[in-house]
Amino acid sequence: MEVKKAVIPVAGLGTRFLPATKSMPKEMLPIIDKPVIHYVVEEAIASGIDDIIFVTGRSKRSIEDYFDDSPELEHHLKQKNQQNLLKIVQDISSMVDLHYVRQKEPKGLGDAILTAHKHINDEPFAVLLGDDIIVNKTPCTKQLIDNFYKYGRSTLAVEEVPHEKTGSYGIIKGVPLDDSLYILEDIIEKPEPANAPSNIGAIGRYVFTPEILDCIKETTIGVGNEIQLTDGIRLLNSKQKIYAYKFTGKRYDTGDKTEYVKAIIDFALDKEDMKEHIKEHINTYALKHKDKK
Repeated sequence: MEVKKAVIPVAGLGTRFLPATKSMPKEMLPIIDKPVIHYVVEEAIASGIDDIIFVTGRSKRSIEDYFDDSPELEHHLKQKNQQNLLKIVQDISSMVDLHYVRQKEPKGLGDAILTAHKHINDEPFAVLLGDDIIVNKTPCTKQLIDNFYKYGRSTLAVEEVPHEKTGSYGIIKGVPLDDSLYILEDIIEKPEPANAPSNIGAIGRYVFTPEILDCIKETTIGVGNEIQLTDGIRLLNSKQKIYAYKFTGKRYDTGDKTEYVKAIIDFALDKEDMKEHIKEHINTYALKHKDKK
């Protein structure tokens, strides 16, 4: 079956960006002139997805508003004859079929995905986390879908992570098939470095067979007193083969303050009307502070 549906969980509280996220979803933090979630949706569409289910929470209404029509703004832009901006605004509201389901309380990624189960309809589906931006000519999700079509099994996106940061990822143990593909043996949620089976971590992109939903239902409360997707993956792995794919591309974890700033700088340097000004600013700052520790 084709992978045409994607679940994007956006119900998290965004505590790492408080106080900004007290009134603004972390997924709506801007990278120059587009919010993070816009890039995630663009990746899904470029990967062949035409049906997206957002799993939201109480404070996420602005995400729905962002992807909705904006008659007042469109009228204003028409009056001002700002056709380029008008097209941008109109394109946002017609990008793809969008649906919204609410996770009543933040009980973990596994629970968030399970919230969308009625919309999945026993079909394979992708999961894209709302705070990872991945830049590559072939979208990361498309790379996973291609592997799914080849092997017919769930596939996780993975990359090497610093050994001291294994406690922030689901870390895999796998049998290498080639330089970029593993058969999953096990995955451990946020292990301490001394207990990590490798430094290969799962990041925020997945393609699942629908059986993952039944496996999540069977799991109990896990790490962090939450229903962990990792536990569902482990159970699914006991029933059918799962692959881990070392994707190609540059990932920005915009849920991390430093990575968020790096993303802004890199995206600014990629814009023709900004890059020279940003380079000049960086060089000036570096010269001014070169002798300071």
